[in-house]
Amino acid sequence: MKILVADKFEQSGLEGLKSLGCTVVYDPSLKDDALVEAIRTHTPDVLVVRSTKVTAPMLEAGDLSLVIRAGAGVNTIDVDTASRRGIYVANCPGKNAIAVAELAFGLILSLDRRIPDNVAQLRAGKWNKKEFSEARGVFGCTLGLIGVGNIGREMITRARAFGLRVIAWSRSLTPERAEQLGVGYRATPLDVASEADIVSVHVALTPETKHLCNRAFFEAMRKGAYFINTARAEVVDEDALAWAIREKGIRAGLDVFEGEPSAGEGEFRNPLVELPLVYGTHHIGASTQQAQEAIAAEVVHIVQTYMQTGRVPNVVNLADHSPAKYLLVVRHLDRVGVLAHVFNCLREANINVQETENIIFAGAEAAVARIQLDSAPPEATLHAIQQHECIFSATLVALH
Repeated sequence: MKILVADKFEQSGLEGLKSLGCTVVYDPSLKDDALVEAIRTHTPDVLVVRSTKVTAPMLEAGDLSLVIRAGAGVNTIDVDTASRRGIYVANCPGKNAIAVAELAFGLILSLDRRIPDNVAQLRAGKWNKKEFSEARGVFGCTLGLIGVGNIGREMITRARAFGLRVIAWSRSLTPERAEQLGVGYRATPLDVASEADIVSVHVALTPETKHLCNRAFFEAMRKGAYFINTARAEVVDEDALAWAIREKGIRAGLDVFEGEPSAGEGEFRNPLVELPLVYGTHHIGASTQQAQEAIAAEVVHIVQTYMQTGRVPNVVNLADHSPAKYLLVVRHLDRVGVLAHVFNCLREANINVQETENIIFAGAEAAVARIQLDSAPPEATLHAIQQHECIFSATLVALH
């Protein structure tokens, strides 16, 4: 199996892939047209990326069967095109959760103690203890979490150590689950915004979460509250956040911004970073050595499982539910040509197979095939299937 790694990747991961017997092409400089050409030239089976965007021309350039995002989320990958071409898309969820939570708390403490401003004035030769001695302190404050996935749960653990009370909203959070996590359940993001002294966002980017933190959200926030975003820039309406900073004294700690350069270095302009109550970092939430080693190990695990079983851990683009309307259950002897006979009969009847599995009984003499179909085969087709000497029975079951 040939692997093209088109982003910065840990050496341990490269060695792990090679130890599986894979041919590894490593070029973290590949982007845009150069990546399209590399896929066309090297014809890899698997593409591994981190922050590089994977576009339709890339997916159409060669014969990829799997794209792995070495990180959480898949918003940089054209998943729709991958699905149309039968290309698996997988990611490495949870492996960077601790790193992101650590940065989020770093931003919280930086906002409270104005650490970057302290450093800047010291470097400018100015001593200003009077101004910087007026921090609020975070002990006893209410931390509001928007999202309690892997990262959100790591935030809860650290919040307890700092003596913070935690309330939370998440699309999947229930009052019972909130009680198990030891946090206060809130029914809407606005409920969290109105009650929290510190809001920290940890949701994936989906059509439903785009601009989740909008003007109404920031209007609900308390004056002088802290707002942290280490998730995705598009979750936040940046114009609304700028308004809240200017008009309500909201302090913002941001690791993600609209219009970020796709490369590791480049020119960057964003009005938010010019505001005095904003501290920003360079989308480095997952960028600790610990996190990258864990992600590299997960990539190796995904490739190894795919090679050995044909299954893809953490795949994100399989259908939740098959559109099949009927299930054909065929009990048969485990012999050459039996399933070929079944599929040929279905083809002649213009019946499409949506999903199939063939399970062997103990002793490997007999098997049962479960074949999901888009429509019901006529009686003549069922009769033709059962005429094979190695088929015991063929039963049709309506699924809907």
